Amino acid sequence: MSTKQDEARGIAAERIARALQEEILSGALLPGTRLGEVAIAERFDVSRGPVRTALGHLAESGTVSIVPNSGARVRELSRDDARALYEVRAALESEAARLAANHAEAGTREALDRLLGHHAGEISAHPQGAYLQPPGDRDFHMVIARMAGNPIILRYLTRELYPQLSLLRVKHRNVTGRGQAALSEHHRIAEAIAAGDGEVAALLMRRHILASWNALEAQLTTTPEEPAP
Repeated sequence: MSTKQDEARGIAAERIARALQEEILSGALLPGTRLGEVAIAERFDVSRGPVRTALGHLAESGTVSIVPNSGARVRELSRDDARALYEVRAALESEAARLAANHAEAGTREALDRLLGHHAGEISAHPQGAYLQPPGDRDFHMVIARMAGNPIILRYLTRELYPQLSLLRVKHRNVTGRGQAALSEHHRIAEAIAAGDGEVAALLMRRHILASWNALEAQLTTTPEEPAP
């Protein structure tokens, strides 16, 4: 196969993987949904080769499971899977918070207060609901991860951990009343970061993620689960 053909297949695979990943993260494709190669190939008007490559990429990120002789499905997480993810999350994000505090600047407090102010407005509209943040620059945890200035932590969080955590989204929506408590925890973390107190920021972040896990665990069973933040 020519180099140009290889490049075309690679571009097609990336396009398919990106589209499917967005649908998984948004909850449009629920855990357990079958991802048939033929149907996907017809949808994107490509051969099955790029589809197979795209599904392989998603399997590497942990959002798709590929079973020999059975095919690919959106991954389902058990309670043990979710606990393991949260254990890693606590370690990585607490270190990110410590590093973010070390890099705090004069405008850090204002930027974090502005972000959390947006979140407060969203939570007040659904005071008994969960705290589901929009992705990217509106996500408190993503902002802190970027502030940390450590590309390895950021890569693990954004490319592996957060996509897998998105598979718990439906269960997060069912955590009644968690929003207000989580927002208060975010404010305390933000204050420690803005003050440049890395040790306190790390401790508060670890406690925050543990509280999130404790609230979520009640929604989970020992069987594989559905799609969160």
